[in-house]
Amino acid sequence: MKKKGLIIGLVLTTIAITAIAETNNSEASSKEEESVGWYLANIKEARVKNKECFDNPGLQASEGCKNSQHALELAYVGVGN
Repeated sequence: MKKKGLIIGLVLTTIAITAIAETNNSEASSKEEESVGWYLANIKEARVKNKECFDNPGLQASEGCKNSQHALELAYVGVGN
């Protein structure tokens, strides 16, 4: 009887750990920044992100701010100029 309780406890613990790991995984993936190519294809969003970064100097070093700025430079200056 003790073995059955131990097995059930281990199964429930495994399920709980898996659920927590998946929750953390989905939160991390939602925080990923868009690429330069994505911002080039979505110039309006690049402008919005760039304004957000300009208004908040703490964000300026983030990957998203750098990518949006680079995309805007490429879009308005051109590649190779």
